[in-house]
Amino acid sequence: MAKVLYEVRGHVAVLTLNRPEVHNCVDAETAAGIEAAVDAFAAADEAWVLVVTGAGGRSFCSGADLEAAPSLLQRTGWERSGPMGFARLDPGKPTIAAVEGYCFAGGLELAAWCDFRVASENSEFGALNRRWGVPFVDGGTQRFARIMGQGNALYLIESGARLPARRAYELGLVQEVVPAGQALPRALELAEAMCAYPQASIRADRAATLEFAARGLDAGLLRERELVAPTMGDPEMAAGLERFRAHDRPEPPAG
Repeated sequence: MAKVLYEVRGHVAVLTLNRPEVHNCVDAETAAGIEAAVDAFAAADEAWVLVVTGAGGRSFCSGADLEAAPSLLQRTGWERSGPMGFARLDPGKPTIAAVEGYCFAGGLELAAWCDFRVASENSEFGALNRRWGVPFVDGGTQRFARIMGQGNALYLIESGARLPARRAYELGLVQEVVPAGQALPRALELAEAMCAYPQASIRADRAATLEFAARGLDAGLLRERELVAPTMGDPEMAAGLERFRAHDRPEPPAG
């Protein structure tokens, strides 16, 4: 079974992380699948809006697969797209995250990569990677502050707090909270509505908005890599990964 599913429904493309047995965490094969799907969406003239979601209903994405973390930096093409396969890509068309369940660590970065986020009321968000000393290397240090403001971003990044959907909405991370099981249907509904608009203007407005918000983003992403990549070899991170493998799950503070 493919770890990433990609399909086009009319003018709406859907990218589904398909590892529900491990909360849709991302290993090298999954990252390559994400990159390929984003590239396919960018190249498809008939696909106008991309919805990103996770299979199984329990998790959007729990981040990098820490059992196979080194493989993300050994994957061919990671420098172009980022370790998890999306950070440095822009398809040039609207993207929506449909978040159901857990959205942690690198999964939070994937949700932040999307233009906006629809979350079910049973969703949870957090920088749980903080517990094991794993840094953000897929744009989190750059995108979180642009979405939520610096204080909220640093609160999320530094505290490792686990936030319910309503709290994430209050912080500006989430734009809509919907009943459990309705994140994907609502995202598809919004995507269909967006497809009914003239596409030239929506893409131009999107590009102008992102260009203003992301001035210096490319430089920031490079600086993130410069600052953060060396910490991937930190002994405390190695010890943290060993604790993870031993199923040590410290409880983060409540958000």
